[in-house]
Amino acid sequence: MRYRKDIVTEIHLPNPQWQTMLDQCLRKLAGRYQDNEIREPKAFGLLGGTLEENLLMLKHVIPLMKNARHQDCNKSYMDGTMKQHAVSSETPLEKRGWVADPAELNMALKDFQAKGIRLVGTYHMHRIAWEHDHVRDTPTKLDMILGKDSRLFMFIISMVKPDSPLLRAFFEGNSEQEVKVIIDS
Repeated sequence: MRYRKDIVTEIHLPNPQWQTMLDQCLRKLAGRYQDNEIREPKAFGLLGGTLEENLLMLKHVIPLMKNARHQDCNKSYMDGTMKQHAVSSETPLEKRGWVADPAELNMALKDFQAKGIRLVGTYHMHRIAWEHDHVRDTPTKLDMILGKDSRLFMFIISMVKPDSPLLRAFFEGNSEQEVKVIIDS
């Protein structure tokens, strides 16, 4: 099944999965890192789910621990993409962005398959307000470039104000293809 924005009218995220995502963001912002994760104030991960009629039902969240951004095989591609598309920010370009570690991605896909669900999206947080974007709850130009043709939903968690986080979802990171997210209790 390939997901298309035009067949998904709503995304349902159970509160426990939302809390997993939010807890990772808050923990990383506070500088509390797990032993096996990269020590960066960035949170990102994968979402698995099922399509039930026109509703995308998120069933499982897998926070990613490693950032393969700096591995030789990814470094030159990401450095070039950053230079070409990223907006200047407090964080230097060479420290921005993430790439899923292939081994970690493979384990996540096996986990989804064992649960009878599919990879349907990714999530990452934006934490620094920009002069032209104080909320940071939409995909950046770079997000749109990286999400293009992925057939996945990109979930942006704005942690600019950690006490009032915002969550939005965009098909392939395209800001014109937003789908409403309902957090179920």
